[in-house]
Amino acid sequence: MTRAIEDLTLVDHACVIPDSDEHLWEVTAAWVSCGLEAGDRVVYFEDESADLVMRRLSEDRTCVRHAMENGQLVVVPTEATRSALAGSIESIGDILTGQIDETAAEGWPGLRLAGESGPGLMREGGLEKVVAFEQMAEQLFRGHPTARLLCRYDRRYFDDAAVEAMRSVHEIELVSPAVYDDTLLRITHSGPAAVRLAGEIDHSNRLQIRRLLLATLDSALRSHSAPTDIMLDLSSLRFVDVAGAVGLVHAAEEFPSTHRLVLTGVRPRVVRVLDRCGAPFAEQLVVEATEA
Repeated sequence: MTRAIEDLTLVDHACVIPDSDEHLWEVTAAWVSCGLEAGDRVVYFEDESADLVMRRLSEDRTCVRHAMENGQLVVVPTEATRSALAGSIESIGDILTGQIDETAAEGWPGLRLAGESGPGLMREGGLEKVVAFEQMAEQLFRGHPTARLLCRYDRRYFDDAAVEAMRSVHEIELVSPAVYDDTLLRITHSGPAAVRLAGEIDHSNRLQIRRLLLATLDSALRSHSAPTDIMLDLSSLRFVDVAGAVGLVHAAEEFPSTHRLVLTGVRPRVVRVLDRCGAPFAEQLVVEATEA
């Protein structure tokens, strides 16, 4: 069974097979954010990836400082994560049970777990150990309905056969469809006339942006109820080359006077490139900058 990212409250023990790094951090941050919003304790077992998760949470405008200060959000350091995964399946189960018991003792209504277990388990014992872990986790979480686990299986570490094996030991696969994902740039819908760009725009994908804008504008022009602002959320766009910036400016210049291209969450370095490429002089273009 597949569940969309919007259905996270219905998910207990699920896997995700990311199409790209941006997809991985998108889903992981959504999982963490959903747990925090529900008032649950969230534990993330990192393997040199916590900074990337925190970056995406910040881009999603999820404030985590208070949650980390009061113990609602816990990041288990890389060394401790690797040490845990090097142990037996029984000892890993004891660690998870300890997290469940500790969460209940502290009065949190539930527990959400995520992290870098897949690659670590593969390094320590191969696919056999990963499958044994999943079977143990399925039994454990079935007996603790307030505890939830997200298992992430990156294709850099899992070939097609291993991915299918992981799908077979999970009843639920979490999916988050993209309009476009070339592993450098990921585009997802965020509203009727709104999309989000994550990653980088360069010569390899800038034409995709133009096609997307033309199609979205055409749809808006054909609908009496569609918004007149075409929104591009650039909170997770970390780089745009000059040609990509020129493409955005030229696209806005082709908009009719009734419609605008609005860029939100634009990072300072992206703003600078847009400014050099004529953004301040494009009447139908609005650039809303962010401080970070």
